[in-house]
Amino acid sequence: MDMHTSFPGAQVVGRMAAVLRAVSTAMPRGITTAEVARSTSLARPTVHRLLAALTAEGFCDHDHKAGLWMLGPEMYLMGMVAAERYDITETARDHVTALADATGESAFLSVRRGEETVCLLRQDGAFPIRSFVLHEGKRFPLGVASAGLAILSFLPEKAIERYMESHDLASGHGSEHGQDLLRQRIAETRERGWAVNPGLIVEGSWGVGAAVFDTAGQPAWALSLTGIESRFAPERREEMGRLLMHHAHELTKKLRGERL
Repeated sequence: MDMHTSFPGAQVVGRMAAVLRAVSTAMPRGITTAEVARSTSLARPTVHRLLAALTAEGFCDHDHKAGLWMLGPEMYLMGMVAAERYDITETARDHVTALADATGESAFLSVRRGEETVCLLRQDGAFPIRSFVLHEGKRFPLGVASAGLAILSFLPEKAIERYMESHDLASGHGSEHGQDLLRQRIAETRERGWAVNPGLIVEGSWGVGAAVFDTAGQPAWALSLTGIESRFAPERREEMGRLLMHHAHELTKKLRGERL
């Protein structure tokens, strides 16, 4: 039996969760009802009812003049409480800042959340031309963007196979995310230790990423750098990859409570 419909009310909870994820991805600008409907594949009237109900409980907020929905105060309060258990941004902030300072590029921390990555932290470097593919709250499927590729590549083989069998990334992210090409990039990532996104999401916007591991040895987060293609020549990519690996290793040790 499908876990999403195995008990009364599960479908409604699942739909509300999908709506909240769509709203969170659009923060801080906000999102229209139509955009949430497209993102969740739910009917627009259904989306509007769910958003109205979530707003009544404080989980969403509505800018009537702009017609935009945003996360509400209850989400902020719950997030503050949950952060005590799940948030590593303060531990990782020095590493993200150091990467941005050393390279001049935009540096990021992303977390694995189920079959997606979510950007938690962004720090821009000194180079004035930037890529805005990734920002706080932005979600990508595993295997898409350098952070998601880094995490997917270091999951156990069986987990990678299950994911590949159940996901068609090419339909939503282009033919370059077909299974054969994705398997090739996974193999290359494992060999070198860090991932490369050669402008596959937005042409000319490149990225490199390295996985950060939890106490069980699983890839749970990733550090990454993004910028314009001309800044990611092969020799410089190698330099950035080594730097990412260093900071990912040091952050992993911190999170495991190991001596540095």
